[in-house]
Amino acid sequence: MDLYEYQARDLFEKYEVPVLAGIVADTPEEAKAAAEKIGGVVVVKAQVKTGGRGKAGGVKVAKTPEEAYEAAKAILGLDIKGHVVKRVMIAQGARIAKEFYFSVLLDRANRSYLSLCSVEGGMEIEVLAVEKPEALARIEVNPLRGIDKEKAVEIATAANFPAELIEKVSDVFVKLYNVYKGEDATLVEVNPLVLTEEGDVIALDGKVTLDDNASEVRHPEHELLEDKDAADPLEAKAKAAGLNYVKLDGEVGIIGNGAGLVMSTLDVVAYAGENHGGVKPANFLDIGGGASATIMAAGLDVILGDEQVKSVFVNVFGGITSCVAVAEGIVKALEMLGDTASKPLVVRLDGNQVEEGRAILAAANHPLVTLAAGMDEGADKAAALANA
Repeated sequence: MDLYEYQARDLFEKYEVPVLAGIVADTPEEAKAAAEKIGGVVVVKAQVKTGGRGKAGGVKVAKTPEEAYEAAKAILGLDIKGHVVKRVMIAQGARIAKEFYFSVLLDRANRSYLSLCSVEGGMEIEVLAVEKPEALARIEVNPLRGIDKEKAVEIATAANFPAELIEKVSDVFVKLYNVYKGEDATLVEVNPLVLTEEGDVIALDGKVTLDDNASEVRHPEHELLEDKDAADPLEAKAKAAGLNYVKLDGEVGIIGNGAGLVMSTLDVVAYAGENHGGVKPANFLDIGGGASATIMAAGLDVILGDEQVKSVFVNVFGGITSCVAVAEGIVKALEMLGDTASKPLVVRLDGNQVEEGRAILAAANHPLVTLAAGMDEGADKAAALANA
């Protein structure tokens, strides 16, 4: 789960990371009141989960509460890369002397953590990594050790911080890692981390991504941070049904049992789609080991609710759950959905009791269901139906 900037700021404050005052506002009037409370120069910042806010007009400096009112009025409702601004943060202004960059993230490829750090902050890290890779220090962080003072000094030194700043910035690095570890995050990023003219090191703009796998067990309070209004309605519906679903931009709905099989199905459908008008997978949906009528109906209901979906490919390998149970689940699910099931389904079954499962589907003879002998054949048929 990605957090808004104001949520990241609040987490930083909880872990004693130095931050400036910030108050959220949903209306120009609230923005004006917040500016009056903070006092002095403030910055009105759009709260959206995307970058490039400044270039899009989503960040404005206001010297008076009246200017904050006008800035909020201009920013609220603004469309920034498809994200409509519904909230702004009124942040205390800072006299910036220098801008830096720091992050710690999960390095999946190396099964470790990674810290990225640079004395050249302010610009997008992707741009910096391409245009000036030598300016970006990449330091592996052992998950068992984390970032203590010694490691923080190593990071600051590798990033070419001036000797007189290493003590200050390393203290902040340790606190930012405490956020990462304490909240079970997969990313904690500060861009920019600034040195003010007064000599203070402050986290001016933060980005935090929390690990959803830890939220239910160790951090039930993270549910309060979720913006349910901004969530994709299909993903929200799937989550409520306990389904592992991710919406994609394609035309062939996918249902499979097991993450590995579903990932393979996405690839096979994308490949088959090249021969059928370039159609692509519409989603990732793993129904897990069980494929009861209720689970299958919930999955089909979510997928068929996607207006982009033109066909559905059900690709199931019967292991602990037999193909008989899967076939019966599909038949009953179609009965449960009734007229809402209006798009063609291609079904490929294999594994435990496959012949019996196929026989059940053949006997049902549902007009929407087409059987496929193999995975490649099923992907090709589903892509062809979607293109038709």
